[in-house]
This record gives sequence, structure tokens and C-alpha cells, in this order.
Amino acid sequence: MELRLSNFTKRFGDLTVIDKMDLTVRSGEMLALLGPSGCGKSTTLFAICGIHKMDGGSLHFGEAEVTHLPAQQRPVGVVFQNYALYPHMSVAQNIAFPLKVQKRSKDEIALEVGRMAELVQISNLLDRRPAQLSGGQQQRVALARAMVRRPDVLLLDEPLANLDAKLRLEMRSEIRRIQRDTGITAILVTHDQVEAMSMCDRIALMKDGEIVQIDTPMGMYTNPNDQFVAGFLGNPPISFIPADAIAVSAVRSGVRATTLGIRPEHFGPQFGHGVEGEVIFVEPQGREELVDIRLSSGVALRAILPATGGQRLGDRINWGIQEDRILAFNAEGARL
Repeated sequence: MELRLSNFTKRFGDLTVIDKMDLTVRSGEMLALLGPSGCGKSTTLFAICGIHKMDGGSLHFGEAEVTHLPAQQRPVGVVFQNYALYPHMSVAQNIAFPLKVQKRSKDEIALEVGRMAELVQISNLLDRRPAQLSGGQQQRVALARAMVRRPDVLLLDEPLANLDAKLRLEMRSEIRRIQRDTGITAILVTHDQVEAMSMCDRIALMKDGEIVQIDTPMGMYTNPNDQFVAGFLGNPPISFIPADAIAVSAVRSGVRATTLGIRPEHFGPQFGHGVEGEVIFVEPQGREELVDIRLSSGVALRAILPATGGQRLGDRINWGIQEDRILAFNAEGARL
């Protein structure tokens, strides 16, 4: 089911937080609304599900306009950050709740609850209460409840924020598996660029109520529109340095460049020589290590290298940069 927001506007009192925004989510894709806190991503999600009233524009699911439909009549399933499970109900009763509201028969409810429990792999937990479940198990119950009535669109609002690192990794792959298995159109709201890049077909990166770029994860990573996009994506993050801090042929023709962006994987001894400096920080990360280098100009560059343990604080280095991967920006932050 394709979803289209056209000229979407949202105000809170006299404050306009989103002004005439357009967004299309393709049928069967998973799209991330990514951005810092306060950028408008959750506001957009809440307008799509009907929690927020739109102050301008239109919303279509396929050919049907749903702009003015109340939330309970929209064909969406929503998973919130805190899961919002009913503590006095069993897992089975939580999953069944949307179907009971629709007054489905007991036999149909039992069938659908069993189907969803199997899909999210919690068939052995149906008699338990939410308090008896781990965070990951509660997440699966919330997913099953959101999808049990077969919505056209699945909306996920920071669904992994309350999980520990190991569970976040597990649930990233599980949510993506479920979305692909069902073919449902899905929107993920997150401030975590790793989640967006690993789970979604495309990313809509937002800033100050606007979508500043929409692209595939790798398309946005390798070809950012501006300095904000380049800085938001990447872990470890990109290094920004003044354009005159290093001499590289790749940017000599870009005389308007004031800032260069160099990702850690594009700087190191494997790229030859030409950039001299001193090791000022080494951060082991298991199979890799992050090495910060202070250049003679005083600015710092970061490299990500295999964890050989060969770098020590105070070491002098003479490394190279993959020049064709340098990003150049003008004074306003626009990509050159």
C-alpha cells in the first residue's frame, strides 16, 4: 500500500513545526524518518496514524484519502516506544484486543492470535502477563498486536529505544524479517542512524520540520546533499576539517570549498602517505580500533583500522587519504 503525504502542515498554537511537507512511501518498503530530537519525525508519524490532526495538506493510502478519518478507522498498526501493553491481560488477550474491538468471532480471534504469535515467535508465551516478559518479548507482543488486524501500514515509533544493546541488534533483524515476510508498508521513526541504515529500504532525513534528503542508506551515506547529512550518518562519525588543513589534488579545483569531510575508513596507512601527524587517542573496539591523529595544522582526523595494536599515543605517522572519497562543502554547508 503506497502512502502519500502532500503539503503536510502541522501547527501547535502559533508555532508551525512542519510546513507543506511532501512524502511518498512506496508499497511494501520500509522507510525511516530519521533525525535529531525535535525535528518533526514523531509529529509526522502521529499525523499519519491520526493522533495529531493535520492543519494542512492531505494523506492518501493508495487511492483512498484518509486525511479526516479518525484514528480508529485508519488501516494502520502502531508500535510505541513503551509498547503500551495492558498489564492485566495475558499475551494472548493483548494481541486479541484490536479484534475484540472489531467484534470478530472467538474462532477467528483464536486463529489470528495463533498466526501472529507464530510469526513473531512467541507461541509459548501466550498465557503470560507483560510483567513476566523480557523487553524483547514485550516488543514482539506489541508487534503482534499492531499487525493482527492486517493493517495496510505499520508505524514504529522508536521501537528499540528501551532495549539493551544485544536485544536492539536482535530485534532490528526480527522487525525487518517480519516486515519482509508480510510485505507490509512500514515507517520507522528513529534518531539512531544505525537502526535506519540497517533496517530500511530508504531514509528520509529530517531537520527543523523539513526532509533535507531522501535516499537509500548507502546512497545517502556516499552522496550526502550537505554537511548536516554527512555528519548525521556514519559510525564512527565523519571528520570535518578546514579545506586548507591538508593539500590534496582532489579538491584543488574546488576553490569555493571551506570544509572537507573525511570518513574514518578513507584515512590510514593503506592509502599511502602525505598527511603527517601525531597519535592522540586509540580506542580498541575488538576487531577494529579507532585512532585519532592531530595534524600539524592542529586539526584532528580519525581513522578506523584493523586491531593490530600497532598504534601508541605520541607516535608520529605519515598516512594517506582516499582522495576520490573526500567530501567538499562551501561556507553554507552545501555540498560542492
